[in-house]
Amino acid sequence: MKIMCDLCPKHCVLNDGQVGFCLGRKNDGNQIIAENYGRVTSIALDPIEKKPLYMFFPRNMVLSIGSYGCNLKCPFCQNHTISQIGSKNIESMYVSPEELIKKAIELIPRGNIGIAYTYNEPLIGYEYILDCSKLAKQYHLKNILVTNGTITKKYLENLLPYIDAMNIDLKGFTEDFYKTLCGDLKTVMNTIELSYKKTHIELTKLIIPTMNDDIEDMENMCEWIKSLSENIPLHISRFFPRYKMQNYEPTPIKLIYELSNIAKKYLKNVFVGNC
Repeated sequence: MKIMCDLCPKHCVLNDGQVGFCLGRKNDGNQIIAENYGRVTSIALDPIEKKPLYMFFPRNMVLSIGSYGCNLKCPFCQNHTISQIGSKNIESMYVSPEELIKKAIELIPRGNIGIAYTYNEPLIGYEYILDCSKLAKQYHLKNILVTNGTITKKYLENLLPYIDAMNIDLKGFTEDFYKTLCGDLKTVMNTIELSYKKTHIELTKLIIPTMNDDIEDMENMCEWIKSLSENIPLHISRFFPRYKMQNYEPTPIKLIYELSNIAKKYLKNVFVGNC
């Protein structure tokens, strides 16, 4: 029986046993499930600034976990070895929500304040994130999402009460650019607009030469962010050759600072990264 996955705007219609575009969700014959539920490929205790979150409990640590799969196909992906791959091509270990919370609590003496769902696109493992987040709240741990923001409204609204902070990638500011990533700008804008009212958010834009470095786009993007709140932090990050873009040059540092100066005309909290 075919079943539609409505977690993200792709709305994959999957046959029995078929895995979706994201490589992490599957029709098990009765319903759509997160095939990557609890399957952890990466785990580390990171500085919270690495997410990046600069204005949410700075100088603390957070237990960061990732699985596999993603619902975008960015040719410049910095974590493609886990995000652009399915379960058959990667090793993972099962970590139950109870085990994850136990580990997070054990790390409190080392400065841990909670759990960051990151590295790949965490929201394709929505059910696991929801279960872990609910349990973490019971132990006063912080829940942090590092996400591309490609999720439908009803799922986001259900999750937000348990999320304390988010870093959302705003990869560009035109629909044409998002189409090259198999994504949808409007969905991401809706995620940002809904989330900033409910939780702490910070935004990141990775600047890739000739792809999303247009001055006018940066002006338009920052003007829109300001229309929500001029206090939303924006991280402007430098690109280095990765994945399918090995032949590109790193973003010129001068360009990063030029774009950050434009952003500062609209926003109070602008940070540069990878410089």
